[in-house]
Amino acid sequence: MRGKWKRIIAGVLIAVMVCSVFAGCQSTNKPANIQEDVALVTFTDSLGRTVEVPEEITRYAVTGPLAQIVLFALAPDEMVAIASEWSVEAEGLIDEKYYTLPVLGQLYGGNGDLNLEELMAADPQVIIDVGESKEDMDEELDSIQNQSGIPVVHISANLKTMSDAYMMLGDLFGKEQEAAELSQYCKSVYSRSEQIAAKIGEDKVSALYCLGDLGCNVICRDSYHSEVIDLLTDNKAVVDNPSAKGIGNEVDFEQILLWDPEVIFFAPNSYYDYVGEDALWQQLQAIQSGNYYEVPFGPYNWMGFPPSVQRYLGMIWMAKVLYPETAEYDLYAEVARYFELFYHTDLTVAQYEELVEKSIEKP
Repeated sequence: MRGKWKRIIAGVLIAVMVCSVFAGCQSTNKPANIQEDVALVTFTDSLGRTVEVPEEITRYAVTGPLAQIVLFALAPDEMVAIASEWSVEAEGLIDEKYYTLPVLGQLYGGNGDLNLEELMAADPQVIIDVGESKEDMDEELDSIQNQSGIPVVHISANLKTMSDAYMMLGDLFGKEQEAAELSQYCKSVYSRSEQIAAKIGEDKVSALYCLGDLGCNVICRDSYHSEVIDLLTDNKAVVDNPSAKGIGNEVDFEQILLWDPEVIFFAPNSYYDYVGEDALWQQLQAIQSGNYYEVPFGPYNWMGFPPSVQRYLGMIWMAKVLYPETAEYDLYAEVARYFELFYHTDLTVAQYEELVEKSIEKP
């Protein structure tokens, strides 16, 4: 891990040195990539780091797709690059003008394939990381910031604290009103989901969230990726060491048979299309009764991967599927409202029906 960071920092330093030689950059107390006449303010991030950032941020980059999803809701037009390409499913759901942004890769997770050359070329005023706070993250971000001359801030966020994250981001961008609306939305949806879960109480359905080509990876209870399913169901996937990765824990089919949940959710593009005719899976009560669903995808997986703000869609959808009499809201209206706020698009009924085709009660 340390060796990787030394290579990253060295690469950033070389890029900055090259920029300085050709652009005639001079030493300044301001971050190296910020013009002399740009006013700076002090911002304290979730790690307690004090960072000088432009008073008005007009160009920023993100460290990964989790931050990309969160920031796209608040400041899409100030984003100078994206961490991952938009999926095919995003066509018609995301304005095409955002498809031409350069792709940087990501700092954490995946292959750690952040493209430093593209990052420097995009010339952001600040780099923003959103997500889980990790050990030694402050040292790593400080190193990148000191060597690159680009301010780096971290905003901690999980499913329960996303509303707080938006308030911090509103302060960072000077978009307090817009951020307050997003924050209140997250707080309201989470609170409503908690109330639904509390009303169901011990009668929560038992469930599994299965991933992989054969469906034999599971999102285990008490992992960073299990927040939605843990809140709304009795998640049967209990293991000694829950994986922190979005691919979950691999188990054998005998273990799935032992768990035998009432409901199974399948990740997009996993084994959903085949279980109805698979003799092994037909042994499970969820498959026999038709109580299995594919998680909606568009423009992202509604249950995570990455575990970002789109999981609020997952909460809305899952509560309605499992407890329709308790979740007393119109699912299309709720999903359309989310798309308006977070993707800046008007979702049609036809688009909605395509998104949930495999994800609601079977006829």
